[in-house]
Amino acid sequence: MEKLDERDEALDGSKRSVPALAVQFFLIPLAVVAAVAMVYGGFRWLFDDDRTAQEYLNDIRVGGRERRWPAAFELSRLMADPEVQASEPALGPALVRAFVESENDDPRVRRYLALAVGQLTTPPADAGARLVDALDDPENETRISVIWALGSLGDPSVIPDLGRIYESDDAGIRKMVVYALGALPGDDQVDTLRTALSDPVPDVRWNAAVALARHGNAQGVTVLGRMLDREYVERVAEPAVGAGEVDRVGEVMISGLNAVAALDVDTLRDSVTRLSREDESLRVRQAAIEALAAFDGAGAEPEG
Repeated sequence: MEKLDERDEALDGSKRSVPALAVQFFLIPLAVVAAVAMVYGGFRWLFDDDRTAQEYLNDIRVGGRERRWPAAFELSRLMADPEVQASEPALGPALVRAFVESENDDPRVRRYLALAVGQLTTPPADAGARLVDALDDPENETRISVIWALGSLGDPSVIPDLGRIYESDDAGIRKMVVYALGALPGDDQVDTLRTALSDPVPDVRWNAAVALARHGNAQGVTVLGRMLDREYVERVAEPAVGAGEVDRVGEVMISGLNAVAALDVDTLRDSVTRLSREDESLRVRQAAIEALAAFDGAGAEPEG
């Protein structure tokens, strides 16, 4: 499965942070993004040398408490580079072992190791199972990182496990579950995503509608239509805590536009056209123009 991919301009301009591996198609749950953004600037200086992934792993195993979790963070950052993984073929199994062994460690170590495992391009056969074992971790932020990793690895066999976690009372967990289910292939998750369209939290509903659209399912069109209403989104959108200058409202609208374009929802053409001409955000207007082009392309008669 194609790895999740998202632009990340809030951090280092030349290197993407760990959870910036999400499809632009999605409205990304910001809990993981914020966690990385808040520590990146303050602790990058601790490891400003060109250390290897194995050296960071060694710090995680034998370093002191205040050395292990920054090492886990830096390791998770390194894993965004496919060349690092290609140069160290034994890294995957070692990462999974380190994650399993972190069960009673500093929660931050476990959290960042989960993010690192989720970026493996060739994960060990037991990677998914070891992550599933951590879905009942007592730390909600760790569970969120684990859920993200399961979505990133792309193994549809974990869909039932993620489906049961959707019953959580924590909105951040439900949001990430819906996001991960949308990223996984197959149709076994459709019932959960359909249920999430009625979630009391707007972010969860939005992610469910976009996730269904990615699977070619138009049952979330009503929700998508509301995502194109700037006044509504401004009223209900959660602030982008820890995400710098991110235009939260614009990101919601762009995600909705991308989903509407993928589904070729012509009933929303008037809304899309109005956004392309009148919205205050140039990025939203550009996304609307691209959505209209997608509509026209989908309706074009094939040549020949």
